[in-house]
Amino acid sequence: MRTINPWINFNGNAEEAFTFYKSVFGGDFTRLVRFKDLASDEFPIPESEANKIMTIALPIGPHNVLIANDVPAFMGRVNENENRSKISISAESREEAEQIFNGLSAGGSIEGPIGDSPWGTYAGMFRDKYGIEWIVEYDPGL
Repeated sequence: MRTINPWINFNGNAEEAFTFYKSVFGGDFTRLVRFKDLASDEFPIPESEANKIMTIALPIGPHNVLIANDVPAFMGRVNENENRSKISISAESREEAEQIFNGLSAGGSIEGPIGDSPWGTYAGMFRDKYGIEWIVEYDPGL
């Protein structure tokens, strides 16, 4: 396993928050994907959601990345007092990603099955049997 990075869900203000975090930590965003960037006939995006953040990433030091997204309205508001974050694991291979995903999700509930993502990674997300939310991802470009 290469890294474990925090992933934070926001209610439409991820970009504002990350601009603030950038002012504190410095650096540059290594990923900024808006929902409109993924829009297609198979994945229509309402105009009200188009400019919201699908994924934003800010390196914090040489080995850590702070990651976030805006939760789309159809998924409901994020309870900001609990279940606001996910733990994101960057695997070194597809096989490692599957092993970690299958191991940690056993007895839990899968929110997004592991597979090829629209943004070019191999990823999946779930809530483990203890209620902790995880994202496991392998990025062949790293």
